[in-house]
Amino acid sequence: MPKAPQNKGKPEKKVIHPYSRKAAQLTREGHKQDRKEKLKNEKALKLSILRDKLEWFQSHLDPNKTEYTKKDACELIESYLHRFDSELEQIELHNSIKGRQARQHGSRETVIKQTIERERRLYDGYGMEIPDIVTTKHLKTFREWDLDLKKLPNIKMRKFSVSDSLPKIKKDVAAEDSEVEEKIEFKDESDNNESE
Repeated sequence: MPKAPQNKGKPEKKVIHPYSRKAAQLTREGHKQDRKEKLKNEKALKLSILRDKLEWFQSHLDPNKTEYTKKDACELIESYLHRFDSELEQIELHNSIKGRQARQHGSRETVIKQTIERERRLYDGYGMEIPDIVTTKHLKTFREWDLDLKKLPNIKMRKFSVSDSLPKIKKDVAAEDSEVEEKIEFKDESDNNESE
């Protein structure tokens, strides 16, 4: 008996009902791919911002220094916080020209001011994370870094805040004062308990 002719073309694509389980499955897969793509883009953006930050610090290190103090690191952070000053002056100069109807570069100016404000809050608060330049070994590793993101985990980071720029003596005096007050309060309480 002869065989029936086989259809060697592409099989017909079935139409999927919009309320079927298959349609829901395809929709979930699509959303999952969108989320993965979004996370991937956000991670790439964060890494590029971190790379730019580290590049700035690497280019502004003093080549003659083998070790930095906390105060030196805080001075470097202060200069980092003022990195946009010349660009803001240029924008103000453009906007000060008479006859201008609207503010030029307004969105860029807003982004810069928000960035500076956020970084200033970090630095004044619990600390801004920069490469560990206080430790000699980590400073050497950071100087040898060739801006490759794959080698980024080798760079040790450390938080510095405004309080790190203050001399150590002032911090210790405040701590000693609070300890003395606690001892006095404890002694007063024990005297009161004995008299009763």
